[in-house]
Amino acid sequence: MTTNSAVPPRQTLKPLDDALAELLAHAVPLNRTETVLTLDADGHVLAQDVVAALSVPAHDNSSMDGYAVRSADWQSAQAVLQVNQRIAAGSSGNPLAARSAARIFTGAPIPEGADAVVMQEECTISPDGSVSIATQPTAGQWIRKRGEDVTLGRTVLSKGELLAPESIGLAASIGSDKLCVAAPVRVALFSTGDELVMPGDVAPADMKPGAIYNSNRFFLRALLQRLGCTVTDMGIVPDKLEATKAALAEASASHDLVLTSGGVSVGEEDHIKPAVQELGQLDLWQIAIKPGKPFAYGKIGTAHFIGLPGNPVSSFVTFLLLVRPFIRRLQGATALAPDSIAACARFDWPRADNRREFLRVKRNPDGGLDLFSNQSSGVLTSAVWADGLVDNPAGKTIAHGDIVQFIPFSSLMC
Repeated sequence: MTTNSAVPPRQTLKPLDDALAELLAHAVPLNRTETVLTLDADGHVLAQDVVAALSVPAHDNSSMDGYAVRSADWQSAQAVLQVNQRIAAGSSGNPLAARSAARIFTGAPIPEGADAVVMQEECTISPDGSVSIATQPTAGQWIRKRGEDVTLGRTVLSKGELLAPESIGLAASIGSDKLCVAAPVRVALFSTGDELVMPGDVAPADMKPGAIYNSNRFFLRALLQRLGCTVTDMGIVPDKLEATKAALAEASASHDLVLTSGGVSVGEEDHIKPAVQELGQLDLWQIAIKPGKPFAYGKIGTAHFIGLPGNPVSSFVTFLLLVRPFIRRLQGATALAPDSIAACARFDWPRADNRREFLRVKRNPDGGLDLFSNQSSGVLTSAVWADGLVDNPAGKTIAHGDIVQFIPFSSLMC
């Protein structure tokens, strides 16, 4: 007699682009703001347009040390002009008389009547203080025009921009000493796994068989802090359903996002999925990428939940590709996609996978990409050695010399 037991259908893995679109659709900007000093605004997401209350420069000024002149006064290679004033940056001069010159320094305002600056290297100074100019000055030369950088009333920085050193410098140039930015996303972070041990709690020589140090906790916390999040580190949660539920319930009560690593696979000791389903809802489960298939998204009350894989490289890669843009969207950021650069592979990858792969690579001195020898999801050394990822489509092999898409880590950590 045979038993007719139903075998559950194999779940179709969701493509990465579909998963990201679905994830971002849930990431409604929090619209909480705070005001920070412009000096401290680097890395924040701007929550309000920055509009210029003045023009930059505020007046025509010299871009060189030299002499302000009237170009019409030059008549020959022996043109000699009397120097009747000296204008330094931060001061202002008098109207320039005909057939005279003003000694002027970089940044100083152009006196009325002058229409050119001659570099001091192109001038000869006589003992009586007059100046000889050997070449014909052109009207407008070495003069920075009023408003050539910023005009009054222009929006110089837009809401949703990620502030960088150059943008906070621009804000300062129009007099902004404070900026309105997105308030920090509140994230609760914890790991699951009875095998996990914290560095410092157990010496390497005393580690039990099967025990591993919890590396994920360290790099995930650092990545969250780079994104400006307020992180509550809840440590390691035991591999027990009730303990997992208790940790999720506590974390979701006062945070915008609950982020976990481990426990999202399909083993008997993986309790994240049933715990989230009991407390809330699970909307996304497993995606077609390598490394990083065990990825989960859901909601517990008003808090978002994201579960990352336990293997360190899988956790690292899925954070960069999925969690980073999700958090930036919560902050109201408008630019979410990382840079992708066409580059030449200096390696062979003959084993096509049915999932989209993200290979750890490093640019070599010739501009090509070298491949780390071990692409296992447990080899965190590959992420330290590499400076980016090759985005390799599902089912595709790579031959030495092929052009591939390279995503620098620098564009995935900002």
